[in-house]
Amino acid sequence: MIFLIRIFVFVVVLGSFIGPVCAQEPDLPKIPAALQGLVDRGAQARFLGRKFGLDGWITIYQGQEQYYYITPDQKGFVMGILFDENGKMATVDQVRALQKQGDSEILDFLAADSSKPKEITSVTDKFEYKTPAEKMFADVENSNWLRLGNEDAPAVYVFVDPQCPHCHAFMDDLRKDYIEKGLIQVRLIPVGFRPETLAQAAFLLASPNPQERWFKHLEGDESALPAAMDISTQGVQKNLALMQAWKFTVTPLTTYRSRNGEVKIVRGRAKDVSQILADLAP
Repeated sequence: MIFLIRIFVFVVVLGSFIGPVCAQEPDLPKIPAALQGLVDRGAQARFLGRKFGLDGWITIYQGQEQYYYITPDQKGFVMGILFDENGKMATVDQVRALQKQGDSEILDFLAADSSKPKEITSVTDKFEYKTPAEKMFADVENSNWLRLGNEDAPAVYVFVDPQCPHCHAFMDDLRKDYIEKGLIQVRLIPVGFRPETLAQAAFLLASPNPQERWFKHLEGDESALPAAMDISTQGVQKNLALMQAWKFTVTPLTTYRSRNGEVKIVRGRAKDVSQILADLAP
């Protein structure tokens, strides 16, 4: 088990985690509206219990764990650690109690590198889009994606299924000659068309080291992306809904903005990655 304690920014004791909330007890409260947006982006959430009149929740998103306490009227929340009247960290006791309830080791994976701050992109549209292509691209930008490669490099968005052989081949095309050389940034949008791949995609989305795990998965490491059936898949479901809304029917599917400002789409494995790179907006 992992036990991490950090004061002020976060004070955390971690153990075994986290399936969907419904996997705990039948009378648990629903996920608060304040946390639903984070869950929709792929975070895993678990109810810690009620203490001093406050409902406690733990969430993990891309390796970053957070603790939330919801006010009784459900209209506000505080983020951080709850202390009792003696200055003892009540949150620690709640997490320990949670550890005893579950038998999953998902948290140990997902919170393995929680000291690194993670980027959470805004879901607010920045512009008033006039064309379907621009609206589609805005939806893709606001999907639940993971970065592979240099964040300063030109970016492409790629929808992938963890078990799609064409996705694997395309990633192999990109990896050594483009991603690892810092020439291109891949914003990976994981989806899953079967229960197993849906769970693997959800695990990848929540992982603190997605690039490392994704590449190990491509190399054949079956343990890199566990298909845990008790993991929340809401973030991946949002990506699937986006594909369905725009009638994207294949993976891999790549979209990017070209140098002349046009939105381009490549269905399936691209035949010439160098041509895409030359066409990318800087």
